Amino acid sequence: MKRSNNKKKEITAALYVRLSRDDNLEGDSYSIANQKKLLTKIAKEKGYTNLLIFCDDGISGVTMERPGYKAMIEAIENNKISAVFVKDLSRLGRNYIEVGRLTEDFFPEYDIRLVAVSDNIDTQEGENELAPIKNLFNEWYARDISKKCRVTHKIKGNAGIPLGFAPYGYMKDPDGSKFWVVDEEAAAVVRRIFNMTLNGYGSEQIAEILEKEKILTPSNYWISKGIRRGGKKRPDNPYSWNSSTIYNILNMQEYCGDVLNFKTYSRSYKNKKRIDNDRENWAVFKDVHTPIIERAVWEKIQEKRGKTRRRKTASGEKNMFSGLLVCADCGSNLGFHFNQKNHDITYFNCMGYNRGSRKICNSTHYIRTDFLEKVVLGEIRRLTKFATTYEDEFAKIVMGNSIKTAEQERKMKQNELNTLLSRDKELDILFEKIYEDNVSGKISDERFAKLSVKYESEQKEIQERAQELQNALKHEKSKEVTSDMFLASVRKYTRAKKLTARMLNELVEKIEVYQAEIIDGEKVQRLKIHYNCIGSIEIPDLKKLPENNVQINTRQGVDIKYAACAC
Repeated sequence: MKRSNNKKKEITAALYVRLSRDDNLEGDSYSIANQKKLLTKIAKEKGYTNLLIFCDDGISGVTMERPGYKAMIEAIENNKISAVFVKDLSRLGRNYIEVGRLTEDFFPEYDIRLVAVSDNIDTQEGENELAPIKNLFNEWYARDISKKCRVTHKIKGNAGIPLGFAPYGYMKDPDGSKFWVVDEEAAAVVRRIFNMTLNGYGSEQIAEILEKEKILTPSNYWISKGIRRGGKKRPDNPYSWNSSTIYNILNMQEYCGDVLNFKTYSRSYKNKKRIDNDRENWAVFKDVHTPIIERAVWEKIQEKRGKTRRRKTASGEKNMFSGLLVCADCGSNLGFHFNQKNHDITYFNCMGYNRGSRKICNSTHYIRTDFLEKVVLGEIRRLTKFATTYEDEFAKIVMGNSIKTAEQERKMKQNELNTLLSRDKELDILFEKIYEDNVSGKISDERFAKLSVKYESEQKEIQERAQELQNALKHEKSKEVTSDMFLASVRKYTRAKKLTARMLNELVEKIEVYQAEIIDGEKVQRLKIHYNCIGSIEIPDLKKLPENNVQINTRQGVDIKYAACAC
């Protein structure tokens, strides 16, 4: 491109300055302020009076996706600049191919004079044969720094030192420690989010409440405190919480006081995109810093969130029992409904019943929600009375049940894993057989291709499920469940007069609902309540324990009575 006759362009130069962690070892002369002073002096000496400064602070030269750099390129393309000044070629970038394309193709095309002060390069004085070699060394330098950083990163991470930024609710220790301390202002919001979740609020509801109360989102909270963090651009509404933010907060094990390193990784020093790492590759260190959330509460919420989402009726209404009720006969979830003629009457029934050709259950397992509330509240009252009045007996039963329940779950998962691993070996043998049959001509290439795809697809599914089971078995080994932990939850509700979503979330894992039946002329509904950590528990018939004689009238002339199911 020929030089423009625009006189303003003739005296306009771009001063490009950049600094990142890649350059920490290069001294004070590489600071942004010193780069600006040096380049301003040199540019004016060379006759440029109109100077445009483009800056990228804290961005690696390995990537060319830098806002300051891209703005300078746009100014060049708009014919506003005649020269570019940099301290050295590494400021333009540490990517040999991209910087070479820039200096050898793009700048000459737009007739741009390049001055790299420390490298003694000035394209107006002729080509510099060493420029390509310097670019190559600049990339090698970035590669070498990346290797050193990765080694240091690995050593620190395996020593339990947090590698990432402190999550919302924590902050870097102002005393200079490499660990985190609780930021009480933000931690109060985190605790509230967990409490609202225990009380049955969904992530979208929590986000709406926080926005309505004008509580700053994490990114905007950090901005208000002068803390620099990466991430999305600051929104117009600094109180605009969304459900994904709530989800991420609820998912963070760090709030238990743990450090989790190597959760993500990058494929190379040129590609900074973070990729989720397999959990088995994480380094987990428990109880490193002060917890914000009790571990039992965090684990309870993870368990609840891993289950089926709470279902709503056609009107959008939901119930605290949704997701907790299962059919005792077919194992299907019970769906929430309301009576078409009287919406005040709500009930659940088996979702496996009356599905046409897909019918998998022979009974409705109909149960009224008002009946459920009375029964479950009564059982919890009996449980809390038993736990506080006969604490030693309760502790023995809890410990026995928790060990028994954990062992049953472990055996089920181990049996499934063994079956999958056995099938995986069978598929290897089958694949070898069809390969031999194909080579000998017993089966065609087309048939071989179809069977190969089928076996490979099945094997992939098996391996994914096997990995899930192996991770679950490892997690169960590290999970500590004690009678004291469950007793602490039970004691909160010794005087409970009303059943709440939080009470259910903390105490109940699931409730098996049986089909109502006629016994001795009375209609009886049996339920089996499975409590968190300990499973179903049979409370002995002891004095001082209240009875749970719940009976309601479901329709004119028809009563239904509750009967506990033997464990």
